[in-house]
Amino acid sequence: MNGYHLAMCGPLFVLLIVAAVGDARTRRIPNVLTVCLAVMGLAQSFLPTHTVGPMQSLGGLGLGFGLTFILFAMGALGGGDVKLMAGVGAWVGVWPVAMIFAGSAVVGMVSVLMQSAKQGRMRVLFRNSAVLALNLVHIGDVGVEHVSQTGQESRSVDRPLPYAVPVLLATVGVLLLG
Repeated sequence: MNGYHLAMCGPLFVLLIVAAVGDARTRRIPNVLTVCLAVMGLAQSFLPTHTVGPMQSLGGLGLGFGLTFILFAMGALGGGDVKLMAGVGAWVGVWPVAMIFAGSAVVGMVSVLMQSAKQGRMRVLFRNSAVLALNLVHIGDVGVEHVSQTGQESRSVDRPLPYAVPVLLATVGVLLLG
């Protein structure tokens, strides 16, 4: 994005910062924030100074929702996380929200590795990750409910990761580098 489009994303950055701070403190992202993010993203797509057009905005919202809903169904993310990524997608469109999703996964993975190492729980993290991977490979045999339950029981860190923080960092990275 050029400097002009970056400036047009000011409300996106402000709402993501508010979401990240709140999520880090309470591990919750308020619905009013995620709804505002999505509605403002869709609304700005109809303005002459839009960051993406209406179809890209709708596509980004749908892809952001779809990618994270899969993780929500497995018990890896909360509902606010799903709505947050959908709102980000409404601002940036399809391809950037896919890159932000991937970037947030990398940032999240690094955060979990650092937290596990600090707590001396690397062995538990790798064991739990292997169990989840095997369950995903055999999801047809064990079912989605079993995978979801295993995901919730296989926490490797004391507190869940505040997902809005990796989303904020990935969004800044994608929009500044893209």
